[in-house]
Amino acid sequence: MIKVLFVCMGNICRSPTAQGTFEKVVKDAGLEKQIYIDSAGTHAYHIGEQPDPRTQIAAKKRGLDLSKQRARKVSLNDFDEFDYILPMDQYNYSALVINALDKHLNKIQLFMAYAPEMGFKDVPDPYYGGEKGFELVLDLTIAASKGLLEEIRREHRF
Repeated sequence: MIKVLFVCMGNICRSPTAQGTFEKVVKDAGLEKQIYIDSAGTHAYHIGEQPDPRTQIAAKKRGLDLSKQRARKVSLNDFDEFDYILPMDQYNYSALVINALDKHLNKIQLFMAYAPEMGFKDVPDPYYGGEKGFELVLDLTIAASKGLLEEIRREHRF
């Protein structure tokens, strides 16, 4: 089984959205038994909370239910457990790299690397913005989810 972890700061906006969009892409491909998906935050601000209500509303409009997700903080064990550790931006990438052993560094890559056609290096944090920011996060994570699945299929022959 391939294991994928999406990471943002508080695990209530971007990484839950990425988890939800990737779960849908994986399910649509019939690979939910081969790929395990989770999300976490680099900070412990919101442990145990559901995704931000604005995140859930935007996701629901696109047929995604994020209500079962609960925020958690990245643990040191995650570096061993997951095959892909995908931060949403450079800040969280740096926070992960600082805590990772050298043997884990190849697992950590910006999520948007899987959708270069979108022209974004980072998934911008919508927390302090308006509704359009949450819609943009969905657009970006959907595109990157498709690219990630293509990479996993190519790399692991699914």
